[in-house]
Amino acid sequence: MTDETPEIRKGLVGVYADVSAVSKVMPETNSLTYGGYAVQDLCEEADFEQVAYLLWHGELPTAAQLAAFQAEERANRALSPALLRVIREFPANAHPMDAVRTAVSFMGMEDPEAADVSDAAQRRKAMRLLAKLPTAVAAANRLSKGLEPIAPDPSLPFSENFFHVVFGKVPAPEVIKSFDVSMILYAEHTFNASTFVARTVTSTGADIHGAIAAGIAALKGPLHGGANEAVMHMLKEIPGPNAADEWLRSRFDHKALVMGFGHRVYKTGDSRVPTMTKYAEKMAEVVGDRRWMETSRVLARVMLEAKNIHPNLDFPAGPAYYLMGFDIPLFTPIFVCSRITGWAAHVFEQGADNRLIRPLSHYVGPAQRSIVPINARG
Repeated sequence: MTDETPEIRKGLVGVYADVSAVSKVMPETNSLTYGGYAVQDLCEEADFEQVAYLLWHGELPTAAQLAAFQAEERANRALSPALLRVIREFPANAHPMDAVRTAVSFMGMEDPEAADVSDAAQRRKAMRLLAKLPTAVAAANRLSKGLEPIAPDPSLPFSENFFHVVFGKVPAPEVIKSFDVSMILYAEHTFNASTFVARTVTSTGADIHGAIAAGIAALKGPLHGGANEAVMHMLKEIPGPNAADEWLRSRFDHKALVMGFGHRVYKTGDSRVPTMTKYAEKMAEVVGDRRWMETSRVLARVMLEAKNIHPNLDFPAGPAYYLMGFDIPLFTPIFVCSRITGWAAHVFEQGADNRLIRPLSHYVGPAQRSIVPINARG
């Protein structure tokens, strides 16, 4: 090969692919911000519906804007009879992420504006996805356990309705607040893997359902969204807080991957972790079960002392969701119900100033050669 080898950035580490006004981790404060607002402040001063509006419009809503946004979302929660029939046919042992990805694809096929990729149509379809995803996630989960789906309740706010369609009841306000905080923290995070996939699909001129289905496929991976499930499975392996130190050090000895730690963007700690940990602790108090948080505290301490690696958002989110009563395989679909807001914001942004995303690769295979007839091959 005579071509000069270019600089290769595996994983696109350090590569700026585009500009964005959706979110940024501010280096001076190490804070993730949405439209300039620190997420920890949004968690305390706003709710998920306000944050969804912010991500899609660049500003927090007025009372009138929020009311209109909520009314549109609540009016679009129900699934079509056809989609419910399809969900009933899903294998009982199908992973919920596969179920929700398939449901999104079906929504795309039946959407009346499926072929319209104008900004206005993409925004209307995004709202329908935001509204329907919790209903679809809950229906698939309940049917997999032999339970009938529960129709959404348009009188309930977004987070309360999610518990309603999953469990048939709305929990205490402390639980709702903890869940709402998790939804805000998971809503958006710059050019992560699934967001970049969604933008890439959008750059081809594809519709938003295709972009979101691709994002869901990327999010399923344990190195991305699936980590919150892996964290809870890990915690359940450990007999208790007193065994956590020895358990973790044994993992070091075998160079085993420890889920819920490290982040490519944050070098001094994920700015979302203190807020999510605060509300995971509140869940432990509400439920009266401190085992998971005490075990987590030991793991975080030992990992920092031994490896100087901090936990990421998935580390406290896993036990928080478990304490809320959610099945572990439902953790990442919950992530989807939140991240649809960030994905959609990037779909809008990509579509507004689009250029096909088509990077290069440096070829390292054989030089051009002739084909040897099959009878002459040794």
